[in-house]
Amino acid sequence: MKPDIAPAHQPLAERLRPQRLADVIGQQHLLGEGMALRLAFESGRPHSCILWGPPGVGKTTIARLMANAFDAQFIAISAVLGGVKDIRDAVEQAQVALGQGRRTILFVDEVHRFNKSQQDAFLSHVESGLFTFIGATTENPSFEVNSALLSRAVVYVLQPLAENDLKKIVAVALAESVLPAIESIAIDRLVAYADGDARRLLNTLETLAMAAQQEQLEQVTDAWLVQVLGERMRRYDKGGDQFYDSISALHKSVRGSDPDAALYWLVRMLDGGADPRYMTRRLIRMANEDIGLADPRALRLALDAAEVYERLGSPEGELALAQCVVYLAVAAKSNAVYRAFNAARALVKKDGTRPVPMHLRNAPTKLMQSLDYGKGYRYAHDEEGGFAAGERYWPDGMAAPDFYQPVERGLEIRIAEKMRQLKARNAAAVSPPPETNR
Repeated sequence: MKPDIAPAHQPLAERLRPQRLADVIGQQHLLGEGMALRLAFESGRPHSCILWGPPGVGKTTIARLMANAFDAQFIAISAVLGGVKDIRDAVEQAQVALGQGRRTILFVDEVHRFNKSQQDAFLSHVESGLFTFIGATTENPSFEVNSALLSRAVVYVLQPLAENDLKKIVAVALAESVLPAIESIAIDRLVAYADGDARRLLNTLETLAMAAQQEQLEQVTDAWLVQVLGERMRRYDKGGDQFYDSISALHKSVRGSDPDAALYWLVRMLDGGADPRYMTRRLIRMANEDIGLADPRALRLALDAAEVYERLGSPEGELALAQCVVYLAVAAKSNAVYRAFNAARALVKKDGTRPVPMHLRNAPTKLMQSLDYGKGYRYAHDEEGGFAAGERYWPDGMAAPDFYQPVERGLEIRIAEKMRQLKARNAAAVSPPPETNR
């Protein structure tokens, strides 16, 4: 067993970790009076659960406090560093504790990093009651945790800490004489920088404390804080749920024709370190999916924004992305092509492979011509208005579905009118001539 680390040498986040449930700051929707997780603590009966939330919101703290509340042995495994051997060792320790009449809580941090077989290794022991399983994850457990394990655990969703919660943590750190006095505006900046992450806040406070001590500062000012933090103001994990939630918010803001909201989410993502090239790909997708032929210029503008960024890079090229986002948001919207494409794919997937009609086949050789390939095909350019009225382009015996249905917005208003005219000409061409009196 490793010797305990002297408190003075522990990281600040560990030194200030709450030792009682009442000391936990935040997560009152779970830990407040009468709330689900609070009731679980008070019941005296531990149960397996998944703690899902962003970094630094108290997942490990809650797991430790649960072990204390139930006087249980606490075993922690990191799925990033651990493996099958660590699981076996935990099982053996739990068996020893059970023989002594003591419960065990097995805490698996970043449980989504374990593969299916590793996650399955817990199932029989959870069912037998050998230990209570607590998994912590920053990723959506619906996608990252095996359904068998998920069905045996209650999922608790933890939220980023609110500004007031983070300010309380700063006050606790100041009460412990970690830092000299801090300007209120500097506290606001620290809280914004932490972005709901208590661990990030405490680690930053610890860094500032060492720097302030070296410079013998009596007060941490906002100007000094900006100088020390520099460009470390990136605020979210580029690979987690928050990333995909943010791109979803951007896409929905564009679709909803709100240029200000779209700009906000674009800047949020760029500020968070999202690759602008990825952003340009998403803008091109939006132009196709949500605008389409209602304003074909949108796609061209998205492609231009991608090219401008490749030429200028950051930060200058990001302005082209902003211009594109605003244009996409205010452009006329249509998902008619998107829906038509999906409908066509669905039909082709379930339909058989119908032969190409003879008159539509290519006939580059004399043999093909002798087999009537291309026979009877009408060259549209030679017909009135460049349109071969009544001609069929579908496989024989197949009813013509209406995949593409233009909306009455933007350019598609004119496209819809043109399609109505062409359909009328087709109908007239295939209808029998009106009877005449003889």
